[in-house]
Formats: sequence, C-alpha cells, structure tokens
Amino acid sequence: MESQHAFAHPQFALPAVHNPIEWMKHQMSDAATNKIKMAKGTTTLAFKFQGGIIVAVDSRATGGTYIASQSVKKVIEINPYLLGTMAGGAADCSYWERELGRRCRVYELRNKERISVAAASKLLSNMVYAYKGMGLSMGTMITGWDKTGPQLFYVDSDGQRLKGDLFSVGSGSTFAYGVLDSGYRYDLTVEEAIDLGRRSIYHATFRDAASGGVVNLYHVKKEGWEFISQTDVTELYYQFAEEPKPSLV
Repeated sequence: MESQHAFAHPQFALPAVHNPIEWMKHQMSDAATNKIKMAKGTTTLAFKFQGGIIVAVDSRATGGTYIASQSVKKVIEINPYLLGTMAGGAADCSYWERELGRRCRVYELRNKERISVAAASKLLSNMVYAYKGMGLSMGTMITGWDKTGPQLFYVDSDGQRLKGDLFSVGSGSTFAYGVLDSGYRYDLTVEEAIDLGRRSIYHATFRDAASGGVVNLYHVKKEGWEFISQTDVTELYYQFAEEPKPSLV
C-alpha cells in the first residue's frame, strides 16, 4: 500500500461542475463573461554538444505588461544529475518539477540506482497528462546525464514529450533560435557553447519585453551539472555593443 501511494497522482480540488475540462475550456474562450487569459513570458534553452549540455535561462517573471520579478530561478535542480527548466505558469512548473524530484528520489531509494533522464521525463509527462485540459501551463525541458550519456527532453502541460538535441521554450524562444541556429554546431568547445547560450538568451531579452533580468547558465557533464554563471543582461548589452557589427546587405 505504501509503495502505491509513493507514485499515486496528487489529488486537487476540481470545480464542482459536471465536466471540469469543458467548463475550463469555456472559461478560457472568448465566449466567457470573464475570460481567463494566461499572460506570461520567458526565454529558456538547452542544447547538446560534444562537451555535454548547456542550459541557459532568463530570470524575469511577468503578468502581462507588469514585471513581477527580475530574480526568478527558472532552472530547478532536481538532483545532482538532473535539471528542469521553467516556462509557462511559475507555480505549475515549480510544483510539478519538485514533485518529479521527490519521485526520482523514491526511485533511487527503491532501485539503488539513479533514474534515467528518459524515465524522469516520462514520469513528468504522465503526471501532467492526467490533468490535460484543466488549465495547467507548462513548457519544460528535462535534461541530465545517465548511463546512456547526455539526454534532453521537452515536456509540456498537455503531456507531449519530445527528445531532441536543441530546444528553446518561451515567448522569446524565436529570437533565441535565431542566434542558436546561426552559431550551433555539435563540435563546439565548452567556452564557445557557454558563450552561445549566454548570447542567445541576451538577444531574446533585448527583443522580448517579457524576458530579462539575468542570464543563469548551467553545464551538464558526466560528473553532474555545474552552475557556470549569473550575468545581468545590462552588462551583456554594453559588452556586445562594443563588438563590430556585420555590414548590412
């Protein structure tokens, strides 16, 4: 019985209506009297390269045009070998990734070995899929190093789970992708990869008003993840402003 409870889905109070999913869908549609609209924004990214995985995020929390915080920690340290990123609703991401951390620890105690990145991402996908259509807002990356090497997965609040080598999530992701696509290659050195991750987040914060604050950057290696740096985007603005500009075509 205790074993079953360890992996049981958390139970939450649902709206006292016949069909909570349809009710929530209506409340978030234009037909609702007081429409619920999630006004959010962020920029997160992660990519694999020959030296492991780079994870970089901004730190701004917004509610529409209101900047609520400039110091949000958008990388959740699940365990010494696993990292998760936050994009979407801060409460949703924080709660479900911390719940994932608990389950990963239970798995480790029970099986006497670390959980794989694939299994951890599947646990998260299964948990949130149980609440699909009920208003969760989450776009996260689960990354780490296990027996198969460096692994990177994208998981969202619909339960969608994708494996890949490069992801960027959030309102500023299109700007980050522009820099990543022009500078990414698998054989980057560690220094080049760190610079690419930092530069990509900075340029996203420059163009996307919902992203900003500082750039927090991590490097995932065989020995586990390492926190590399925290850099204010204002400092990066003046640093990059001094670089020569390419000529316009």
